[in-house]
Order: sequence, then structure tokens, then C-alpha cells
Amino acid sequence: MSTPRVGVPSSVLVTGGAGFIGSHLVERLLAAGNAVVVIDDFSTGSLENLRAVLGHPKLRLIQSNISDCPELLELVSQVGSIYHLAAVVGVDLVIQSPLRTVESNVHETNLLLKFAAARRVPLLLTSTSEVYGRTRKTQAEEEDELLIGSPENGRWGYACSKLLNEFMALAYAQERSLPVVVTRLFNTVGPRQTGRFGMVMPRFIEAARCGEPLKVFGDGSQTRSFCYVSDAVEALIRLQNCPTAHGQIFNVGSTEEISILDLAKAVIEILGSKSGIEFVPYDQAYVRAFEDVRHRRPSVDKLAAAVGFRPMTSLREIILRTAAWIEKRKEAEAHARLNCSVRRAAVRQPRRASATPPSSR
Repeated sequence: MSTPRVGVPSSVLVTGGAGFIGSHLVERLLAAGNAVVVIDDFSTGSLENLRAVLGHPKLRLIQSNISDCPELLELVSQVGSIYHLAAVVGVDLVIQSPLRTVESNVHETNLLLKFAAARRVPLLLTSTSEVYGRTRKTQAEEEDELLIGSPENGRWGYACSKLLNEFMALAYAQERSLPVVVTRLFNTVGPRQTGRFGMVMPRFIEAARCGEPLKVFGDGSQTRSFCYVSDAVEALIRLQNCPTAHGQIFNVGSTEEISILDLAKAVIEILGSKSGIEFVPYDQAYVRAFEDVRHRRPSVDKLAAAVGFRPMTSLREIILRTAAWIEKRKEAEAHARLNCSVRRAAVRQPRRASATPPSSR
């Protein structure tokens, strides 16, 4: 039997709050006057992402997995809502660590859902466009039938783990009256995203800045739709605060579609780079067998009908804003290295001999 929630409505729990999307969400929630508790193990997130709000009096940061947090039930009981963003993410990481991907995504989510349902705390679950699998449709809709690839291909383990999260969330909604919203994110990009785990946008921009070839996997004809992170955060907040969205699934993404090859060309043109383009076969790009998806473009009609919002930031603006952030970050890193070198040189500087001449006899 569920216990009615008694949490503070303006207090929010964000799992994965030190991550790329999570940190932007945390900033928005704090700016709106909410008290925010972040649980993050920093496996892919970082304190740097939260630098702007680290001293905020309404922010509490807990470095932990969800399942290892001894205060989890108490925290869930004290908040008015939960955003669950924590997950293993990134194509490279998913392919290299399939066991960790499935175990972490399923176990951590199930535990959080269980505790949220016990207190009936509204929970927003971030899922992924990967659950659409090998669909041949050029535009994905929430009610589409899903076609997942073979378990022999590691990338589908991530899709299956997130799809199982969706099933569990809706089951808790049906059987335990959990107020839950499921969101499927489509290629969210922007400042603080790193190319470290295979994300294409920051990888292309970094290469273009340095005059290095932009590496396009396959023939580049695969298409994606890139959503600016602030647009994604706006959609998440609106859905969390929309009671009629409970028990439903919503796509969150841009409908501006582009091939990866054309994206590479756009980055080079917009940034005025002299970089070229290098095509890399999938069997060279990834250690394990890899099956790419030809198209990823969402229908956001359901999102617009529910909360009156569609992501609208143009791809050109996304590239410019992300490049500006990367440039600023690189300048800060260079300045920090210079200061460090100056301090080390000062420490190593030998003492000057005394200028006082020896006493004459």
C-alpha cells in the first residue's frame, strides 16, 4: 500500500544532475527557486558541469549511485518531485560495457521507482529514441511498434534496458498509482556535452577548431535530429508540471533532420574551418559489431498538444553556441595551465645569493 507523499513541493531530486543535461536542468530549477538534491556518481558527469551553482544555498550534492545512497528513501520522502536522468550513456560506452549498461540502467531505475511509488512522488523518467530500434519510419511516433535488433549486437542492450525502464515506470503507474511521465530524448546537444563517449556534435566541433579531419562513420547518409539542451530542459519541466501527462510517453527532440555527412559540412562551413572529412568504416570505428540506425526524427505533436511547446533552436544556432562554449572552455583550461606553470616555476626558482659583500679584514 502506497503512503501519500508529504514532500516539499518546491524541493526536487535530480539523479544524474552533474551530467550534461542534468546540470542544465539543475540550474533551471534553482533559478526558479527550487531546493535541489543531486545524486550522481560522476561516472560520466562532473563537478565542472555544476561550477556555476556549486555554492548555491539550495543545492545539495550527493556523490553516489542511486542504489548505494543510504538516504535514498528519506530523500524521496522529502521532495515534491523527481527527475531521473542517471544512466549509462554514449555509444562508445554502451558497446564497451554492455553488462554494466544493462545492470545499471535496470537496477537503479527499478529501485528509484519502488521508493517513489511508496510515497507517490511524481517522477519524470528520461528514456531514449534508441527504443525505436530498427524502425524504417522516417518520423517516430510514441505509439509506433518497436523493432529491436539482435542481442548479439551490443548496442541494442542499451535500448532494451531503457525500454524495460519504460515498462516498469508505466507498471508502477498502473498498479501503485505512481504519477510518472516517460520522455524519449532525441540527440540532445549543446554546451557541456563531451565527445568522450562518442557524441558526434562536440566531436565534429572539436576537430573543426583544430583543423583536423571530421571523422564520419559509415557513408554519412544516416540522418539525425539535434535538439538544443535548453529546449529539452524546457520540455522536461513542462511535462513534469503537467498532471495530464502522467502515465504517458512523450518524444522530446527537434524535427530539423540532417545527414551526418551534411552535419560535418555544416560545422566546417559555419565555423570557417579548413578541415576535411574522413570516412571511417563501422568495423574500424567500433571494436564490436555495430548496426547503425538510418533515421532518427521525432514527431513532437503529442508534446506540443500537452504542454504547448516545441523545441525550436536551429541547427546553425546550436553549432555556434556549442562552439562558443568549447572555445571558452579551452581558453579557461589554457589559462589554468599557464598559472600552474608560473607557480611551479616560482617554487623552483633558486634563492639569490646575498648582495652584502664579505667583511674586509
